[in-house]
Amino acid sequence: MSHFFSLFMLLGGLCICAKVEAHIDIAVQACKTNDTDPEDILELDGDEMFYFDFNKNDMVYTMPEFAGQWTYPTWAQLAQVQHQTCLSDLKVSVDAGGSPPEQIDPPQLTIYTRNEVELGKSNILICSVNNFYPPPVKVKWTKNNVEVKEGVTLSRYYPNSDFTFRQYSTLQFTPQKGDDYSCTVYHKGLTEPETRFWEPEFQDESDIGETVYCGIGLTLGLLGVGAGTFFLVKGNNCS
Repeated sequence: MSHFFSLFMLLGGLCICAKVEAHIDIAVQACKTNDTDPEDILELDGDEMFYFDFNKNDMVYTMPEFAGQWTYPTWAQLAQVQHQTCLSDLKVSVDAGGSPPEQIDPPQLTIYTRNEVELGKSNILICSVNNFYPPPVKVKWTKNNVEVKEGVTLSRYYPNSDFTFRQYSTLQFTPQKGDDYSCTVYHKGLTEPETRFWEPEFQDESDIGETVYCGIGLTLGLLGVGAGTFFLVKGNNCS
């Protein structure tokens, strides 16, 4: 194994007594022996609140605007200290335990669109890669069996409460009839790359017209049955 991966996850329950609601606060500090791609993240109930960007040496707040503007000015310094602690603890663990077998969990894939699919209207395909360990994964997109690189993004990896990770890749596209797309994921937990396919589905206008006519016919039929029943009952009463 070329490197080790160390993960320290702190799970804490925060209780709001007035509503008796439990919340999960997850803080993750991750490091490797080669000191590349360190992570320092804080999540609340599965939503990322912020992370420390080690490349830019700056905090990145990811909560939406409606959640309110707030900062954690001391976290940047804390992240640097925690990273050094992580490397130190990792070295001690490696020196003491040697090279233990690495736990490997293969990813689970799901592909879906961000918005409702409309012919000729720009949309985004999302490839969700979940429940894998260790991070990260590699993702490749194709359109009509041709690899696509433009309009593709790959998120950072995010922690799950069971110590696995999730990651997302997106593709900007415009749905057209006959097109098909695929998302292929590469991970050391897979014996071979795993692929999910997606193809837009549109309802023809002729099908819509037939559906409308069928609906009108059914409605008129029900009205006819109701009217016939009414007069039949009235006729019996008169006799």
